Amino acid sequence: MNNEETNKPQSQPEMVLEEGFEQPLNIGMVSNYNDSEETRILLTPEACGILVSAGNIVTVEAGVGIDVDFSDEDYARYGVRIAPREQVLALPVVLSYRPLQVADIRRMQPGGTNLCMLDNTLFDRKVVDEYLSRNITLGCLNNMLSHNGEPIFANVLDEIDGRVAIMYAQENLSFLGGGKGVLLAGVAGINPCEVLIIGTGTKVMFAAMAAIAAGASVTVMDNDISSLQEMRDFCGDRLTTCAVHPRVLLNRVKTADVILLDHCTRDFEMPRTLDSVMKDNVYLLDLADTDPSQSVPRTVAMAMSNILVNFFEEMALKNGVDGMIVTTPGMQEGIVTYRGKLVDKLIASYLGTHGMDLGLLLAGGN
Repeated sequence: MNNEETNKPQSQPEMVLEEGFEQPLNIGMVSNYNDSEETRILLTPEACGILVSAGNIVTVEAGVGIDVDFSDEDYARYGVRIAPREQVLALPVVLSYRPLQVADIRRMQPGGTNLCMLDNTLFDRKVVDEYLSRNITLGCLNNMLSHNGEPIFANVLDEIDGRVAIMYAQENLSFLGGGKGVLLAGVAGINPCEVLIIGTGTKVMFAAMAAIAAGASVTVMDNDISSLQEMRDFCGDRLTTCAVHPRVLLNRVKTADVILLDHCTRDFEMPRTLDSVMKDNVYLLDLADTDPSQSVPRTVAMAMSNILVNFFEEMALKNGVDGMIVTTPGMQEGIVTYRGKLVDKLIASYLGTHGMDLGLLLAGGN
């Protein structure tokens, strides 16, 4: 077989729609950028197979699963098409873990859809303007809400980040990780390590849970008592909670073996003067500025796939992206640009431009 024949798109068997699917979708997924540290992707081969078996067309960029140890053959085995990046970007619905760069947005189909996770890329005017100029509907999954009002994509990712943070801590305390060679857990006659977590939210909750499960002594501090009550209810009586008070904070920082930082309920910044009282070999990690889940991209892909299979099933029932947006308030929460209009108020405010109200746009369209 010559090269020309090898490079021809492979014909796909005709798919029979399963009961309940009204409108097949044409979905593409592109790889992460080579100059990025990002390793995570959104769909596993098995999840793509479920979508394909339901009559949808799924195409992935060649090499998309390299960081997750999924080969192109793994995807092809489930009826997924493998194609160059340019072809995938031209499909009606494009999945990318992070927002696309300007050059790739220009390769998208005018009026197409890009679904991704929100990051700082979208605070770049050039990127947003390119999405707008091509009438791309941009949706950020981690801002979307489930039917019970939960940010399901964000919660799952935050849980993984929180749990992995404790995995990092244990590794760095060990001799192999360059630490002093200790366990988080205590054993008979030895106190457990002290883990201090300052902040609130899902990452903090699951980091605290993971640290407790590992046998550490865990304290969570925040500047809002109601948040601490929720944390205590979630984690149980083994968790110690403290309000952020200068003297208490000082004493906890002095003895902590692990310190994790995240956003507090009200703005708080760790005083630099406390650096001098920390243990020399303390493990310090700012959860607000790091993505621990990048080290477990396969887990992320499986977790996101579980949500996206149902997400796309509902989208097919509602006759595509527009039907899904119009009828699903939770999805509307994650829409950044819609038909050439910027509808995310936070990004519009940051860029100093006017943001449209998506609800009014949808009402006017109807």
